[in-house]
Formats: sequence, structure tokens, C-alpha cells
Amino acid sequence: MLCTLFIQNYALIEKLDIALEPGFSVITGETGAGKSILLGAIGLLLGQRADVKAIRPGASKCIIEARFDVSRYHLQPFFEENGMEYDDECILRRELYASGKSRGFINDSPASLAQMKELGEMLVDIHSQHQNLLLDKEGFQLNVLDLIGHNDEALADYAHAYNRWRKARKELEELTVRLEKERSEEDYLRYQWEQLQEANLSEGEQEELEQESETLSHAEEIKAGMYQVKQLLDGDEGGALDQLKEAMHILQGISSVFAPADVLLQRLESSYIELKDIAQEASQQEEEVEYNPNRMEEVNERLNLIYTLEKKHHVEGVAQLLKLQQLYEEKISGIDKGDEQVDELRKEVERCLSEVMQHASRLSQVRKESARRVEEEIVARLGLLGMPNVRFQVEMGQRKEPGSHGMDTVNFLFSANKNGRMQSISSVASGGETARVMLSLKAMIAGAVKLPTIIFDEIDTGVSGEIADRMADIMQEMSNNNRQVISITHLPQIAARGSAHYKVYKRDNDTETNSHISRLSPQERVEEIAHMLSGSLLTEAALNNARELLKGKG
Repeated sequence: MLCTLFIQNYALIEKLDIALEPGFSVITGETGAGKSILLGAIGLLLGQRADVKAIRPGASKCIIEARFDVSRYHLQPFFEENGMEYDDECILRRELYASGKSRGFINDSPASLAQMKELGEMLVDIHSQHQNLLLDKEGFQLNVLDLIGHNDEALADYAHAYNRWRKARKELEELTVRLEKERSEEDYLRYQWEQLQEANLSEGEQEELEQESETLSHAEEIKAGMYQVKQLLDGDEGGALDQLKEAMHILQGISSVFAPADVLLQRLESSYIELKDIAQEASQQEEEVEYNPNRMEEVNERLNLIYTLEKKHHVEGVAQLLKLQQLYEEKISGIDKGDEQVDELRKEVERCLSEVMQHASRLSQVRKESARRVEEEIVARLGLLGMPNVRFQVEMGQRKEPGSHGMDTVNFLFSANKNGRMQSISSVASGGETARVMLSLKAMIAGAVKLPTIIFDEIDTGVSGEIADRMADIMQEMSNNNRQVISITHLPQIAARGSAHYKVYKRDNDTETNSHISRLSPQERVEEIAHMLSGSLLTEAALNNARELLKGKG
């Protein structure tokens, strides 16, 4: 339940710090005093979008913080899944800066708006007047049936099957579109692949051919160079090797009397062996290199083919051409196997759809059972709320194909009169009737869902007198079983029934207006309810009437 609420620099609130009580509490105050501001602040804690205009003029930031007692509501899984520390007390805080930056915290851990919204939905339900408009929305009506029927498991099973079906159907659609496109290009793809296949390319081939072309183009120059190297090293008329031999002979002669000569001799011997090998290889290369015009033509033709293919396909190198060839091959293979893949996917779609329909059928069955229960209980509750001849029916139908929430369509039909034609509730119910229906539905949902705090924002609009007293009975009943119910009301009959009574009021000075909230003492409460009964003029009759209302509470 909501234990404390702290607000600073939000709209007309400079600073507010209030403790709230368990059970049934009421909040009253004149129109414009700031009751909606309180709800707006709480909404920010529940993950709603922030507007910097809400920051009090002149302030750099606003802070909203609430402390909740969550000890009875088994919320540990949320904190574990989100890596946050769990405690029986949970603190939600939201900070909004004039720069537009917004920060959220759960138990002092930074939290995203999505996390605050997810946790907030498990802590507080705010029912404002605009929520009455949901009454004719199919999503809301289905949600009512599912909450009453405890359909969590059936909904989860359906959602899994539905998502698998949607995924398989999407894959089939994408495959079909891709195959149609590729089939329109099949001749082109085959031609390109066959051309690359016939080229019989191999990786590294281009580099080898380019090197060979260079060699063939300069064959005479290379042969001459190799011949010169051979002659300089080991020519018939003497060369470097003969001179090395002579140097070695000299060193050998003095090595017995001069030790360093032996080291130099060994080094020259190694050099002699290496240079002799170079001379032999140069001679061999000189013999092997030969200008071959036929081979030159073959090499250039092959290189021209490679260059042409690279330019045509806008790639560089044989490796990229080979990758392109493989891609064409895969596409052609995909086209060839396409019909088989389509058949397999169609079977998968049909299998998934069959599972969806099975789960949808189960979901429809439990919803029909919930619908009968809702019909009976709503009629009974509305009878107690001054509508003895009311008729209420949950009309159910079937979609043409599965939707995200099942195959069911639902429509709440309503007639306040015994002989009136039943129509969609939004088209025939008055404001007061809609308020009573919504309160009855909320009471049913509260019995099915363990929601710690429910806040009603003027749900009593359009009702008065005895009906207001009976609505108070329902709210008081909802506050049992460790549930906190807070009603923002203009009706004295409801205000008198709260175990705690808070008043929102404004104070003006020369420069600003401030909204405040305070818990009323017993005497202040008598006076507040008397004002609600008689207006600004406080009469003794109104005070006595207020005391009588307060005596009858609980």
C-alpha cells in the first residue's frame, strides 16, 4: 500500500509530505485546489511521460517520491529479474529537471520508465473519469473477462502459440516474395553464374598471371641480367668466386701463425658456398626464361577475361568474383528448392495455426464462463446501486482470424430498463450509470487481483443521495483484505465513510499560489462535510447532518 507521498516543486505544489493510511480514505477539496496535480505526480511515479512545464516556475527540478509497503504482495520476482534489491518497503522516486532530463529510481537503483510502469501496475490502479470511456473498448472488456477468470496461464499459452504462428506466417510471406523476385531474375542469375563457372577461376590466379606476364614481357632483359650476374660471379675470364678462392688461399697460409685469419677464412668459405649457389641459380634462371609469344598471348587473354569480369561485376580480385559465383549458385539453388521450402513452411504455418486455434478455443471457453459470472454479479451489484431493472449481457463472437488476444470479440450490452432494447453500453448508459457499472467492475476485479492500492478520481460523478451511500459501501468493502482504497470525491455521503479524510486546498499570496494537503481532525472533518452539504455558508443544520453522516460510517 501507499504509505507516504513526497512532492517538491511540482506544478502548484512547493513542498508536500503526507502519510497515508490503510483501508478506505477520502480526499476532498474545491475544484482547482490541486487534486488532479496529486494524481499527475503519482502518475509520474508509475512511468508516465514527463513534461518540463510541470516543474514549478523558478525551480530547477521537481522531485516526487512514494514509499510503499509491499510485504504482502509477493513482488520479489520483479526485483530479481531486474537485478534490484528487494525489501518489504519499496521506494519509487522520479526527478524531472528543467533541462528536460528525467530520472527514475526504484529502491535507489536507477530505473527505466518501462520498469517503473511495470512495477507501478502491480502497486497502484488509478481510476479517473476518462477511464469510463474504456467501457466500450473491446480490449478493456476482454481484460475484464480474463482478470475475473484468472486466465493468465491460458493467455500465456495462447500468446506463445500465436507468436509462433505469426513468425512462421511472416517467414512464408518473405520466402514467397523473395522467390517471386528471384524467379523474375532467374535467367539473369543463371547466365551470370554460368559465365563465372566457365571462367573456372582459382584464388591467387590473377597475381600469378600478372607476374608471369611481367616476366614474359621482359624476357630478354631478364636473360641478359641473369647472364651478367653469372659472369660476374663465376665467369670464364674470372669472377668474384676466383677472387674469393685466392683470398681463402692467402688466409689459409697465415692461419697457423695468426689465429684471426682462421675466423676470416671460415667466413669466406660460407660466403663462397652462398655465392656459388647464387651463380648456379642465376645460370639456371637464365636458361629457363624464354620469350614465348604463344604463352604471352594465353596469359594476356586470361588476364583480360579476369579484368572484364571484375569490371562487369564491380569487384576487385578473383576472390570477390568467386564469392559472387557462390552467391549466384546459392540463389539458383534456393530457387530450385523454393517450392519444397514453401510447402514445408505452409505445413508449419498450418500446424502452428492448429495450435493457435486449440488454445483460442480453451481461452474462449474460460471467457464464456467468466462472462456468465460477470453478467450475474454486475446485475446484482447494480441492483443494490439503485438500478433494479437493469439488464447486462456480455455478447461474444468470433474473429475471422486469430488476433493478439484470441479469437473472441466481446461487447458489453446494457439496458437500464426492463423492456428497453439492449445496446452497447457506451451508446445508452448515462454518466451516472456508467460510473456505477465501472465501480461494480472494479470491485469484481479487485476481488480477483491482489492490487495493493486503488485510487478513484471522482468515480461518483452523476450520482447522489442513497446511491452515493451504496457506492461508498462498495469502496469500503474493496478496502478489506489488506487493500488500500482512496477516493477523490465531491459527495459528502462518500467523504463521511472514509477511515481517514484528507483535504486539498490552495493558499495565495502576493506572488504565488500553493497547493497543500492535510489530514483532517474529527472537528475539521465535521466542518468539511458540512461545507460539502451546504456550501460556503456553514449552518448548524449542516453541521448536525455532517455529524449524523459520520456516525453512520463503517
